[in-house]
Amino acid sequence: MKLQPALLVLCLSVLLPLNLRVAAAPAAPATPPTPAYTPPPAQAVPAAASVRPPAPPQAAPSAPPTAAVPAASQAVPSPPVVDAKGYLLIDFNTGAVLAESKADERLEPASLTKIMTGYTIYRELLAEHVHLTDPVLISENAWKTGGSKMFVEVGKQVFLEELLKGMIIQSGNDASVALAEHVAGSEQVFAELMNTNAQRLGMTNSHFVNVTGLPDPNHYTTARDIARVTAALIREFPKFYEWDGTKEYEYNGIKQQNRNRLLWRDSTVDGVKTGYTENAGYCLVASARRDEMRLVSVVLGAKNPEARAVASLELLNYGFRFFESHLLYPADKPLENLRVWKGDLKELPVGPGRDVYATIPRGRYADLSPRLDKAQTLTAPIARGARVGDIVVFLAGTEVSRVPLVALQDVTEGNLWQRTRDTVWQWF
Repeated sequence: MKLQPALLVLCLSVLLPLNLRVAAAPAAPATPPTPAYTPPPAQAVPAAASVRPPAPPQAAPSAPPTAAVPAASQAVPSPPVVDAKGYLLIDFNTGAVLAESKADERLEPASLTKIMTGYTIYRELLAEHVHLTDPVLISENAWKTGGSKMFVEVGKQVFLEELLKGMIIQSGNDASVALAEHVAGSEQVFAELMNTNAQRLGMTNSHFVNVTGLPDPNHYTTARDIARVTAALIREFPKFYEWDGTKEYEYNGIKQQNRNRLLWRDSTVDGVKTGYTENAGYCLVASARRDEMRLVSVVLGAKNPEARAVASLELLNYGFRFFESHLLYPADKPLENLRVWKGDLKELPVGPGRDVYATIPRGRYADLSPRLDKAQTLTAPIARGARVGDIVVFLAGTEVSRVPLVALQDVTEGNLWQRTRDTVWQWF
């Protein structure tokens, strides 16, 4: 190959400083080797089950994907048999399914609908489209809504925060409709917002036509879908979620108790919602946190209030007894530096795009092992947050967690000298 004089001079100017290094090595590799992945000692998968990672945060930016829990060497007992139309038990941090039956069957949610109603209002509050201090005018339409009530009075104004508590704690249908009318003008338009949020969350088997859960053939969800919005609400709005654990609320001189009986029976239970219609049966979504682990249970279509409470507590106790969840690597924690070509920096720190958790059978913590699946070549420019691979966690050869490996800072395109140098280096 003939080189033009100018290009020859340029190549020599790049190669001469490298001459000593090239001469000292028996052979120059085609590209510099990528450093081997070694997790930082403080965040490494522990060698003994007695070592525990840091506690998980209360919230994370996005919901993690569902992962399967592998069978343990000593088999985990079968989950309890629950007398309900459908049920589901998941780990909050990983989405791992610990028990289920007919979790994808479309069923009437009754007042569990208000989990999505609340979630939709919280998003409007976050966007500052409405405010907790807004006075909300109670329409005749809201006032006359049947079912459970907060007992608001037609024509009066009630603060939005009060209506939220009346909906969450007292399960007031009148409060729910008043909130919908204030946020979106009508309950019908608000239901469209609910369906938009459902689609964004991946609730593919849900459709909402009202904010109360009153019966309608086109109003349905599944145990899996209602668990998904519940987890999103807890993750994205932890301060608002605290209201779900309130045992009673008084408005207009009328004190009503939360219908979630587990709030009195188990101090680790902090939510979330009951529901009942004749067609739907008795429903309950519950969540509890013990130590570093949070579980969410869904029971749809139980025979009576006591049955739904007993079934939910049986599922939660089963999950906490036979499984454990661990934070292995926190979000944005540098795990390794990767070589970057033609950039203003030669090395890029990379780490998890979100917290890396693993849900496993109890006593199997020492069997976890991580692996980095990295891009072969990284060329600038690279934006912070860009996906450059995956962090994969295995339990005895079975994948239990996969989280994006992302750039932890920006790398801009290098100057002419840096780009030319790396181009020539890549030739060799």
